[in-house]
Amino acid sequence: MYNAIRPTVLCGGMGSRLWPMSRVEQPKQFQSVNGRGGATFFQETVQRHTGKEFGDPIVVTNARQTAIVKRQLRDIQKTGQIIGEPMGRNTGPAVLAAALYSLRDDRDAKLLVLPSDHIISGDINTIITAMLPAAEAGQIITFGVIPTYAETGYGYITDGGAYDHFSGLHRVLRFVEKPPAEVALKMLEDGQSYWASGISMLRADLLVEEFAKFDPQTLAAVSDALAHASEDQLGASVLEENAFGKAANEPTERLIFERSEHISLAPLPGIDWNDVGAWNSVHSISDQKENGNVTFGDVVTHDTANSLIRSEDRLVAVIGLDDVIVVDTPDALLLANRERSQDVKLVVEQLKKNKRNEVISHRLRDVTWGQSETLRSQGDCEMEMMRVESGAKLTVNGTGEGRSILTMISGQGECTLPEGERTLFEGCSIMIDADYAMPVSNISGRAIIMLHVKLTELEKVRQAALAETRTEDAIRKLVALEEEVAQVTLAANVADIR
Repeated sequence: MYNAIRPTVLCGGMGSRLWPMSRVEQPKQFQSVNGRGGATFFQETVQRHTGKEFGDPIVVTNARQTAIVKRQLRDIQKTGQIIGEPMGRNTGPAVLAAALYSLRDDRDAKLLVLPSDHIISGDINTIITAMLPAAEAGQIITFGVIPTYAETGYGYITDGGAYDHFSGLHRVLRFVEKPPAEVALKMLEDGQSYWASGISMLRADLLVEEFAKFDPQTLAAVSDALAHASEDQLGASVLEENAFGKAANEPTERLIFERSEHISLAPLPGIDWNDVGAWNSVHSISDQKENGNVTFGDVVTHDTANSLIRSEDRLVAVIGLDDVIVVDTPDALLLANRERSQDVKLVVEQLKKNKRNEVISHRLRDVTWGQSETLRSQGDCEMEMMRVESGAKLTVNGTGEGRSILTMISGQGECTLPEGERTLFEGCSIMIDADYAMPVSNISGRAIIMLHVKLTELEKVRQAALAETRTEDAIRKLVALEEEVAQVTLAANVADIR
């Protein structure tokens, strides 16, 4: 049996304006708020709404990101139900899927719908719990932030007057989506409108009833997708793709809130809120030094002011620059003027057009069996470090072009070769043929580390050296490449593996 309020965390979207921290497969909500090693936006969201009033969260995310969610929940000692979306259909179908799921074992479920990538400070839970009687009585409650300037990139909720029988609750006069500057300024001056925080609270059964009234096709599609959902290796419920694809690709506000007679507004006085949509926002909400700089990681500045400098894994020095953004990651570096921070999305669009992997994924990736990190990715030799969790299984695929080598760095595993089972001990290596998919299991009581070296170019050189037309150049290159592979493997054995 769940507690009174069940947090429902929505983890869709990439956050392209926060590239290169945010990637398609590792979007901003799963990245550290204060630099590498700190809590992520998602983790802070989950931790913000805990206590006797709240149950375990429901997390709705991309089906490819269930491993990230599982790991990040575990890292903060939290459990919850994960629902994987086979495709993005905006927030409407996502919230509906969570509502339908919660009703399976709690007919009185109340959902607190939460974006996963916002920064909030202040006692928001006191206001939320005070609204619980209204939610139980059948109100759909949206929470509004008191605006501090005429922002044109946010949605607004206009106050329609207070209710007499629910203290602190107001009627909604209208919703205004991203108004032009003159309209935003007028609403700010009138003092009767609030920024839409994206947070709402409602009864799960009421949401289903409203979908039945206003969008029965989406209700049928999501119900069918949940009824035929599959379970992935981590226990997440992955919605059936064909059915889910028939749901409307719209936000909950447009599908239900703007049409429902049950909609209401709860202002959030005393709450600081920011959706952290761009690097300039990160600078504005972070602790600034006397010269206005905000730094994360190993950073040195000289004669630099009003800048944001973020480094993940190496020293970054900035000299004689003002009002700049510097974001350094292992495979990409961003340099921008703070006033142009919104234009980062234009670079991301260009990278997507050019099919650059730097916009898709970081080198370190969460997968169902553990973590994978690309150490090198070049035409002649690709190297991947794999951390496999205790009891996990995976398939190590051949390259399709040449042989590859799997070396056990630490721990003990078991693999299946064409000739039978073999135990993998520390230091031993297995040669994998190009067209073979080798099953590997972690039979240790702890995580194991493996190095997979894909010898695409090495295999071509080997074949040239063994051919009748072998040349001294081919043989020399073969020897050099084999020595390089051996050096990398040796270094991995003594490195401080993550």
